[in-house]
Amino acid sequence: MDEQVHAAELEFRGIRDAVTKAYSSCVGAGPFVSELHGAQAEELRKRGGDAGEYGVTTGRPRRVGWFDAVATRYGCRLQGATSVVLTNLDVLGYLDEIPVCIGYETSEGVIDDFPMTSKLEHAKPVYKSMPGWKSGISEIRQFDELPLAAKQYVEFVESEIGVPIATISVGPRRDQVITR
Repeated sequence: MDEQVHAAELEFRGIRDAVTKAYSSCVGAGPFVSELHGAQAEELRKRGGDAGEYGVTTGRPRRVGWFDAVATRYGCRLQGATSVVLTNLDVLGYLDEIPVCIGYETSEGVIDDFPMTSKLEHAKPVYKSMPGWKSGISEIRQFDELPLAAKQYVEFVESEIGVPIATISVGPRRDQVITR
């Protein structure tokens, strides 16, 4: 009951949070422009989520990839999001460099708006690489205390999707959250 009241209160105040990971994941078939394969995918999959990016029921590996700003921007628009909760930022702490998909290369050139599925199937990602922070951030609770590269990553994602990131999770526990 409390959750329903809280949700109703948020809706009444006009707040609509979209929730997205700091990287991309997918269950099932279909186009996934920023999808990773091989050792890179396995490493991200192993580190992701509470127990890795594997199906809870089936144990099947989820498809993983770099953050897709094009798809996320589209999703935020579709949902009417007024703010974003960015989860799993801590998962990326092992990387020297973190690519962010900012566009799709298609037969018609580079686009940064989410296209029809038929165009997605042949699209190639256009990346902007951000520096990694190579450190654990799970005990941090203030945005200003994050490593500079982690703050820059969040701010870059925010600018690309066009919606403020209000909350950031830095671990699987409920208290591992940064509110901006």
